[in-house]
Amino acid sequence: MARYVLLDNLNHKTIKVINQRGKTWGDNIGYSAIIPREFRQVASCYPIFFRKIQANNQFEPVAMFGLAPDENLFLSDAGWGSHYIPLSQVRTPFAIGYTGELSASQRQPVIHIDIDHPRVSYTEGNALFLEDGSHSPYLEQVNSILAELINGVGICKRFTDILQAEGLLEPFTLKYELDNGTQAELNGFYTINEMVLRDLNSEQLVRLHRQNFLELIYMVIASLSNVKKLIARKNQSLSV
Repeated sequence: MARYVLLDNLNHKTIKVINQRGKTWGDNIGYSAIIPREFRQVASCYPIFFRKIQANNQFEPVAMFGLAPDENLFLSDAGWGSHYIPLSQVRTPFAIGYTGELSASQRQPVIHIDIDHPRVSYTEGNALFLEDGSHSPYLEQVNSILAELINGVGICKRFTDILQAEGLLEPFTLKYELDNGTQAELNGFYTINEMVLRDLNSEQLVRLHRQNFLELIYMVIASLSNVKKLIARKNQSLSV
């Protein structure tokens, strides 16, 4: 279980973060949240779906890495075998928190770190702070990634809100058979309802286009061709 604490240069001055990729480092996950800026890179190698967050009934886009919750078919002894890794996974073991008990408009984002994460080390990896207590180049890079994610969350909400309003999301179920004869299905996710998309009028399409959402929709649809590649990776993993 994650144990996030506020990062500071006194209590954590000797902490390092291992930047390798693999099961040992917490990368064996079936999917990861993504933001719109990533859609083009993600769609080139992973299927994009939407996950419903039960706590608030909001949707978030995710990149799919496997056919089970704790299965990343892109991992091997050599690391993560893809040319792009989503920012929400790259940023681990860091997360954004907010200062104090101020109002929402006054709160400032601050960096937290999961000190129990397998990437956290005192002997190897990237230093977080320099000798004078200032941020290391690595921590500055983390800062930039977290800032991108904060900005992307707001865009994601506007995007998924309009998808819901236009009835463009539908449940997705994938039934598949592996080379060894095993039959299984993947469900619990959502995708674009292409029939509803085709029936949108010109006014609706223009509204989506002006917000740069129409392009995102077509990227999601195009990414579904990667589902077959996931199944191929699954078959390959079983034959080793």
